[in-house]
Amino acid sequence: MNKYVIRTSLVWLAVIAVIAGALAYRSYSGKHGGHSNLPMGGDVQPAASGPPADAQKPTSSMSEQKAETQLMPVQLTPERMQSIGVTTGTAEYKTLSDDIRATGTVDIDERLVSYVQVRFPGYIRNVFANATYQFVRKGQPLFTVYSPELVATQQEYLLAQQNQKLLQSSSVDGVSSGAATLSSAAEQRLEQWEIPQSEIAKLKENGKPITDLTINSPVSGYITERNALPNMYVEPSTRLYTVADLSRVWVYAQIFQDDIGRLKPGDVAAITVDSYPGQTFSGRIEDILPQVDMATRTVRVRLAIANAGLKLKPGMFINVDLKTNLGRQLVVPASAVFQSGTRQLIFLNQGNGNLEPKEVGVGPRVGDQFVVLKGLKPHQSIVTSANFLIDSESQLQSAAGSFAPPPPGAGANAPQPNAPAAAKAAIEFTTDPNPPQKGNNVFHVKLSGADGTPVAGAEVTVTFYMAAMPAMGMAAMNTTAKLADKGNGLYEGNGRLDSGGTWQVTITVQKNGQTLATRQLRVNATGGM
Repeated sequence: MNKYVIRTSLVWLAVIAVIAGALAYRSYSGKHGGHSNLPMGGDVQPAASGPPADAQKPTSSMSEQKAETQLMPVQLTPERMQSIGVTTGTAEYKTLSDDIRATGTVDIDERLVSYVQVRFPGYIRNVFANATYQFVRKGQPLFTVYSPELVATQQEYLLAQQNQKLLQSSSVDGVSSGAATLSSAAEQRLEQWEIPQSEIAKLKENGKPITDLTINSPVSGYITERNALPNMYVEPSTRLYTVADLSRVWVYAQIFQDDIGRLKPGDVAAITVDSYPGQTFSGRIEDILPQVDMATRTVRVRLAIANAGLKLKPGMFINVDLKTNLGRQLVVPASAVFQSGTRQLIFLNQGNGNLEPKEVGVGPRVGDQFVVLKGLKPHQSIVTSANFLIDSESQLQSAAGSFAPPPPGAGANAPQPNAPAAAKAAIEFTTDPNPPQKGNNVFHVKLSGADGTPVAGAEVTVTFYMAAMPAMGMAAMNTTAKLADKGNGLYEGNGRLDSGGTWQVTITVQKNGQTLATRQLRVNATGGM
């Protein structure tokens, strides 16, 4: 069998054994009171442990705590940091502007659409604008219409005009003014039917009714809909033409709902079309429509665009680049954020190879940066690469930190009910050199009773343990030293550490077959791995 496969299997068996031992010891310590943590001396760090009240929390709370693995600070040598590619950076405040790219289509600006209708019934005679998308100018003739009602009204107007001329010199009270009122009423009816003033002037000049009235275009634009046909009977409700001014158009951009909160009316947009390479059209957001497309999960955003030269045609497919201003934000490189389950983690660089995991809250990603909403301060040094390897090391050290070997007599030879429930000795632990180093070291333990008197004649065992790091190709390491009684409560022994880094240290003190005290520490050793 391949040596590498054997080595990897042994590594994972060691990790499983560590976790199984931790669970067994937690179960044992829960039944028998566990071990007390005593004050510590020297240049060592206390091992992380939860308060006893945690064991009394409801099952649901405990399951929530176990959902995310507890992480521990990691210490790496400069050589190890270089070998796994650790780089660092800083959290900084920056003024951010982001681009949101989307696709869209060109549409007609509904505010520039006009309809052509008549206000009297009649028959269309001649049609001049006879094609859809034909361009017409304001005042250009569209068609002629014959209306019996219009002809009758014109005749009434002409008759009223003649009577006014004949009766204007009458001496009878009210006759002259009555004739003028009839003439004015007939003229107002023609105006309400929107008969052009030019046609009314022609009617006055010629004195003959106009049978075929010419209807002109009210605006300039393109005919997008045409219903006017020769000999067609029309009523006031008949829409004969739809004329659209395309000098300005709308663009509907399809924006994903996750990005819509970063946009607001007035934001600038750049529009490009594959038909015109290198040319950019400028516009602004007018409205964000209040509906999400259920199929694409997008929101339509309406932009108003000047359409010089009519290059943008309704229905044309376009590309939209929206510029958003996020203001001044605290940002970190995107590579610095490590997604761990439901958490986002950043590893703080505390110096000298000390890397501390920190849970943060992140906002939107802008380019190759993340906005940090909470959990970080400006100018803090952070790790920007190799986060996965560091996270694996932190989780392994956390699992190892929860493990402590059960005291002798556990299991089949469990202590009797009259076993001591609390430690009977205080432990002070130091090393020479301090801090310890890779290679040979001297371990010192000082024991004192509850009354402060030295404890002599005890058996003191010091165990150093470092969890395996499969990502770095390292197996678990274990070193045990039995310390000799030097008198006056002092105990001393030698031990060899095969690597620098963070070691889990367990100190066990026994006397006359009973455990007086145990102590768990976390010690950082110098030297390479």
